[in-house]
Amino acid sequence: MFKAAAITRTLSFAALIVLMSAPLHAQQQSGAGQTIGSNSKLPVPRYVSLKSDRVNLRAGPAKDHRTLWVYQRAGLPVEITAEFATWRRIRDSEGAEGWVLHSLLSGRRTALVAPWDRDKNKDPNPLYERASDSSKIQAHLQPAVIVSIDTCDGTWCKVSVRNIKGYIQQNRLWGVYPNETIE
Repeated sequence: MFKAAAITRTLSFAALIVLMSAPLHAQQQSGAGQTIGSNSKLPVPRYVSLKSDRVNLRAGPAKDHRTLWVYQRAGLPVEITAEFATWRRIRDSEGAEGWVLHSLLSGRRTALVAPWDRDKNKDPNPLYERASDSSKIQAHLQPAVIVSIDTCDGTWCKVSVRNIKGYIQQNRLWGVYPNETIE
């Protein structure tokens, strides 16, 4: 009886390891050394945004996995870190990770303004008329405001929030990689 229980535990542990490593095998390296998702054929990692104002973050890539968190903010940027069939493993700006169904994600690029300053007493982030910190300030953006990204040149991003457009330094955004260009 002890031997059967030990074998069952060993097999369960082996199955768990296979399940946890499956998303890593579901990707491949491109010739340029970039990881490409086996299902989407898009780069992994990459930033996307939440399509809905109710998105369940699950512990694993299936609906029968427990819900870890429920996002209630459409447009929130997240980073896809792995793919498995129709599921995407994501990470949010606070480092929480889990799985969401791909149909709840959008390719629309958004970013959070300096979410790392959320709990600090810092000045709001200036949104400039042009890509220069000597140009006119259009608005001041509070930390964690979601902006839509129009373009980024690696240093500045042209963004919009509601009906206001302007430029913000790229290093003040979570949802864009350092030196990434977006056209």
